[in-house]
Amino acid sequence: MTRKKQKLAELPEVSVSDDGEVRHLHLGTPWIQGSMRVDQPFDLELEYVQRMMAWLLFADPAQVSKGHAMQLGLGAGALTKFCHKKLRVCTTAIELNPQVLAVCRQWFKLPPDGPKLRVVLADAAQEIRNPMWRGTVDALAVDLYDHEAAAPVLDSPTFYADCRALLTDTGCMTVNLFGRASSFDRSLKSMAEAFGDDALWAFKPTREGNIVVLAQRTPSRPKRAELAARAEVIQARWGLPTTKWLRAFKPVSA
Repeated sequence: MTRKKQKLAELPEVSVSDDGEVRHLHLGTPWIQGSMRVDQPFDLELEYVQRMMAWLLFADPAQVSKGHAMQLGLGAGALTKFCHKKLRVCTTAIELNPQVLAVCRQWFKLPPDGPKLRVVLADAAQEIRNPMWRGTVDALAVDLYDHEAAAPVLDSPTFYADCRALLTDTGCMTVNLFGRASSFDRSLKSMAEAFGDDALWAFKPTREGNIVVLAQRTPSRPKRAELAARAEVIQARWGLPTTKWLRAFKPVSA
């Protein structure tokens, strides 16, 4: 067996469960790795996933559809579908597990690849070093957890430096951090090493314990009034609860 085939053989089994109107994706455990409201398949169901869109606070709404959004880790396809269908932005997802892609297409309404949507089956750590992606990404979402959802799979200063290299000058990375406080502090330190201490913003934890951190390729500190005005535009145009985000979102340092 080749190394690649061995790696694929070791991936967890993907399963689906329904809880009323909400469908969940699992990777070999009861942990929820993604969700979708069945009658609203292109909306963002989970609070932390909505917060992964915080990069919109730093983007010109008139230019969003001309950009490029990339997700590392497909999950249930929520961010990929939202970026493609709602924002109408060119969207790329990088996913290691072929089963996840198949399940997303069959059970989570993920559209087929097309001119503005592509899913690349690859190891994210290797794929993001492909020179073709460098400097092309306006919004990078990182949500890479193993099947136990204990800590990020990729979380080193080197990995975050590779992520930073993907971004355009005005680009942002959002990362889902979930787990112990010590793990969060270590992750924040790794991001600060790659992006700089003045480039980081973070939300307060969700009820489930997810903390979304945002890192800017070029640090900025827009005034609260500017962020509030942008939040109102985003909420009106795309239906995200952005006006309440500002009570839980602020600059942070490692």
